[in-house]
This record gives sequence, C-alpha cells and structure tokens, in this order.
Amino acid sequence: MKLTQDQVKRFEEEGYLFLPNLFSGQEMDILNAEVPGILATKREEVVREKGTEAPRSAFYVQTWNPVYERLARHPRLVEPGVQLLGSDKLYMHQFKINAKAAFDGAVWQWHQDYATWHADDDMPSPRAMNIALFLAEANEFNGPLMFIPKSHRKGRLAAGHDVTTTSYPLWTIDHDTITRLVKEGGIVAPKGGPGSVLLFHGNLVHASGSNITPWSRWIVYLSLNRCDNAIRRFKRPTWIANRDFTPIDMLPDDCLLRYKRQGKSAAE
Repeated sequence: MKLTQDQVKRFEEEGYLFLPNLFSGQEMDILNAEVPGILATKREEVVREKGTEAPRSAFYVQTWNPVYERLARHPRLVEPGVQLLGSDKLYMHQFKINAKAAFDGAVWQWHQDYATWHADDDMPSPRAMNIALFLAEANEFNGPLMFIPKSHRKGRLAAGHDVTTTSYPLWTIDHDTITRLVKEGGIVAPKGGPGSVLLFHGNLVHASGSNITPWSRWIVYLSLNRCDNAIRRFKRPTWIANRDFTPIDMLPDDCLLRYKRQGKSAAE
C-alpha cells in the first residue's frame, strides 16, 4: 500500500498519520479471535500491570502466534514504513499488543519511543517508526493515544528513567517540557474503530491515560527500523529489543484471509 504525496507531507509535518478502516471486518475478526488467548498466556513476554494480573503488553507475538506472524509481514503495514523511512530493508525492532485492559489499564507516561530505543538499545538515529493497528475501538473514554503534533521536530528530548510508575520502565519527559510543547502544538487523540491504523514518528511525544471503562483498548504495534540503523546494545531481552536484523519479507495483501481459508488455528 502506497501513501499519497499529501499523506507523506502530513506525516512529515505533524509526525503522525491516521488511516481509518484500513483492514476489513473479516480480517479484524481473524486477528481478534487470537487476542484473549494471547493475553491469558503465562510467559515472560506477557507483561502484567503493576499490582494486578491485568495484561499490559504482549511482546514478540509474531514469533509465537501464526496469525500475528502474518500480520507482522502485512504489506498494508510494512509498505508505508518502507516509504516513510526511505529503505526497502526494514526489520522488526519491536512487536507488541498493548492491552489497556478494561477497568485496569494503567497510564503510559509522556515519552518519545526513540529516547528509549537510544538509551537502552543504542539505536544510532531516529530512522525508525511505529505502525499501530487498532484491534478494538479507541474512543475518548478508554485511554486513547495522545500526541503532541509536530513535537518530533524537536529531536530527541531530555528524559528520565521511570522504573516505578508502571510495570514497564520508560524514559519519560518532565512536566515543564510537556507544558511548553502542548502550548506550542496542542494535543490530539486519534480515535476510531477496529482496523484503523496510526503511523507515527519515533520522536513524536505521546502518552495515554488510564482506562476505567468496561472497554479494553487493544492496539498492536510494529516498531520498524532500517537494517542499516540496527541497535548496537543488547541490554534488553530480544523479545523487547529484537536482535534479528533480517529484512522483513512481505506477504500478499490477502495473507490473513488465506490463513482462514486454509482452516488453520493458532493451536496448530
């Protein structure tokens, strides 16, 4: 899937691009049928919220679930990354489902993803980005992603390592800096139903609030990096910061529907 020049320009100016209804209802049914089992799995890649058993994130799912292995190579997600990052050789730096569980989903503090990728993984430059697919509806109530438009133009900002607020350590930005950035750029929260896609720059400042509604807000993230920008520090486990720099080999556009037609299940 190729972005138009207008879409590329909007991404470059704002730091993000929202594409509603990019996947069909049938495709989303195939993906969502797997999610409860994934989030219930007891393995180290499934991180729980602090103090509860509620799922926070399921990492590296593309290596242990065959449906998501296909999604990780889907052209509707990978091709825009190829276009925006300027290379046809991208690898999967990180792959995860963020659960934002009903009633128990905790905050994600204000941060830039590249700050963590740089500090923890020694990624040389911010030539990496996120592709996010909404698995469930994101609305104004259930902790939608919040962006500060154009904040990616500020480069990598100073950040402190927060290891106490939530169960997942993060390099976060102080309140004074966030206040200044919001005065300049405001805050947006793209919302939409299952099948919508968000593309955003590795330096775009973002966060999300807690979820105290009965609606879980599931999103799957592909963090794509250029192969010539591979990480150089291997402090974090490979299921968080991938050490396999093999370029992604895209599948046909109907790869999810083919999986269903073949009558397979994640248990096979």
